Parts: sequence; C-alpha cells; structure tokens
Amino acid sequence: MNIYIETLGCAKNASDSETAAGILEAAGHVIVKSPAEADGIMVNTCGFINDAKKESIGRIFDMTEYKKNGGILIVSGCLSQRYGEELYKEMPEVDIFLGVNDYPALPEILNNHVKGKREKYFSVYEKGFLETGYRKRTDNGYSATIKIAEGCNNVCAYCVIPSIRGPYRSKKMEDILKEARQLAEDGCKELILIAQDVTAYGLDLYKELRLAKLVKELCRVEGIQWIRLMYCYEDRITDELIEVMATEEKVCHYIDIPIQHVSDKILRSMHRRSTKASILNTIGRLRKAMPDIHIRTTLITGFPGEDKDDFQELIEFIESQKFERLGVFTYSKEEGTPASKMANQVREDTKQKRKDLLMTKQLEIALSSNEQKIGTLLEVLVEEAEEDGSYTGRSRYDAPEIDNTVLFSSDFLCMPGDIVNVRITDAFDYDLVGRTEE
Repeated sequence: MNIYIETLGCAKNASDSETAAGILEAAGHVIVKSPAEADGIMVNTCGFINDAKKESIGRIFDMTEYKKNGGILIVSGCLSQRYGEELYKEMPEVDIFLGVNDYPALPEILNNHVKGKREKYFSVYEKGFLETGYRKRTDNGYSATIKIAEGCNNVCAYCVIPSIRGPYRSKKMEDILKEARQLAEDGCKELILIAQDVTAYGLDLYKELRLAKLVKELCRVEGIQWIRLMYCYEDRITDELIEVMATEEKVCHYIDIPIQHVSDKILRSMHRRSTKASILNTIGRLRKAMPDIHIRTTLITGFPGEDKDDFQELIEFIESQKFERLGVFTYSKEEGTPASKMANQVREDTKQKRKDLLMTKQLEIALSSNEQKIGTLLEVLVEEAEEDGSYTGRSRYDAPEIDNTVLFSSDFLCMPGDIVNVRITDAFDYDLVGRTEE
C-alpha cells in the first residue's frame, strides 16, 4: 500500500511519524510524498492547545478529499489519543483512529482492515521506553532529531501532555548511541536531542540525571558535527551539563529553556519548580561559561491571575535579559487541567494584546542581536540551493524551522548538508545575509 503521512505539531510528533514510516516500510508498504499518490493517508495530529487542535481537525477534513478513490484515512497522535472516543463518533469519514502508543501495531491493523469497517485503538503507554527500530527519514538526511525519552512527570497546571503521553520513560543510553551512529552512517551531521523534558533524562532509568554523560558520549560519534539541546527545564541544568556544553566542540552554544513566566506568583500557580531567582541564576551560569550562547525561551501570557504588575515584570525581564530567541503563546484553557478551573481567567483580547507587546519588544532585541553579527564569520549548515545561485542555511545558533536563517552567496558550489564559513554582511529581524569564505 502507498501511504502518505501528514505531520502536525512539534518535533516529537515528527519523530513519531518517522518511526511509523519505518515500521510501515519494513512491513512492505511504500511511503509517498503526496496524498494524491496514496492508498492510505495518516494524519499525525497535535492536541496541545486550541489552535493546534483546530489545525489538526482542519487537516483531517482536507484529507477526506482524497478518499473519493476508495483510500483509507487514519488519524493518530495526541489529538486522537486525547479525544479519540469523541472523534470516532463525530468523524465518520475516518476509518482508523490510533493513539500515540499504537504505531508498532499499524502493519497488522492495515493487513486485517476490512473496507468499510471503522476501527479505534488507544493503548496505554509501555512501562519503559518503547524501542521500535528504524526510523524512515522523510526530510533531509543531514539533520535529525533523536528522542531520548517519552512522557513527562512534570505537573504544570496548564499542560495535558502527561495525561496523553504518560509518565517519563528514558531511552537506554546504548540504544540512543546506536541510533546516533546509524544516523551518522546515513549522512546526518546535526543531532537535535528532544523529549518533553530533555534535562530529566536518566532519572527514572539510572536514578540520576544523565544528560551530561549522554551528550559527552554522543560527541564521540564519528560524523556528527553539531549537537543541539531542546526542551530543557531550567532547574535541572546542572554545572556538569554546562561544563560539557562549554568544553565539547560539537555541542552548539544554543539551548532551549521554556521558562513560561518570571513572576514568582504566576510560576507557583503554574506549578513550575523554577523561581525568578533560579532562572536568573541559570541564565547567568550559562552566559558566564559560554559568552556567545544563544538562549531560546518561550513565554505564556494571560495565565489565570496574571495582572498588570505580573505582565510588567515579564516585559522588564525580557528587556534586561535580551534573549536571542523568544516565542510567546497566549494561555490556552485546556479541559482536565488545574488551570482551567482557576479563578481570574484573563480576557482573550487582553492575552493577545500582551502577546503582541512582548513580541514587539522581542523584535527590537532580535534585530540588535543580529546586527552585532555583522562582520563575524559563522559556520552555516546549507539547507537549500536557490534557483538564482544563492543559498539558505542555518548557523550553530539556530534550530530548524523556528529560528533565523542565513541567506548567502558563494563563489563555489554548495550542497545541502555542507557546513561552510559565511561572513555576515547584513542583518534583519530574523535573517542574516552573507558570503562564503574558504
């Protein structure tokens, strides 16, 4: 069967889609790049916040157009796991619903599927990390995420992920290293470590934080040139981890730390372990050890009880800390979470206004940060060769799809996956411009 996979949501979902593709291909199915070519279509959904849910439902309905030729429509992922019973009743167009733990059973489900019969599978999570084997890379081969854990033990008041993905389960270190070596053999140069909480790695499996040790071992994998850390919780960024980041050449001086807020009152309401003081301490330690480090963070504005003083504290914080990379979400009221029942819910228009103010401030900070790079020489990973002979890529300070791009020209031929030196000649809010140097 020819199968097309549509992926929505975060990098963890993309990794799940690659896992599903590998499982299907190993069973004799063919993964195709267009729904028009497919006999079966799988939509891997996101169910984290309201906007993501709306997008997922919209894409499911979009894909029903391709069922006119008798194809099978499969819905999987977080939205399916969270609302599967409701969706099963309300979306008769969908043939098969899967949860986030059911990809290994997909070949058998398809083999036994009877045309016209609707099915649903919502298994509970495994006790440990479920190792599923080869992932089929559907995008570029030179940059890859590597999921080091599944689930989450944090109890943030606004988040539904633990109820969808289950408790935290670390992947065995030897299995991560095996996967990294395989990716390197396939031409991968950049490893991006992902999990719901990367910094909690090892606590369940080894009874200690093992991220620093894992990163050090990954640095020994031949062929890997960049290692990037995403989804790090501030309170588990240890001195050992900072030392590894500062001393290991392959580790990008880049870290993603979703702090969500800085008002101690709001952090307590969110059930976050961090405080304003601990956040400032961690940022200070990172910048002292790596003066060039680029910190990405995300903020939530409009959380229940956030007043003008809390918001002003947030504004002053980003003005003083000048994060090189920052994103802002408006609080999304999710049923089943403690925050959904809290008093003092903030009006939608107020949330949006606050988000816009934060992003306006960040635009100035981002431009200033980029302008400081004019004249510097950056390592750039080539991603696209344009028709006019120019190129698009990313520096060590940029994660794919969410951060800056570098637009550059070159006197010599560059291929996607090459890492080249680029002298920066101009800067914009979220882009840099330059030219290669030998």
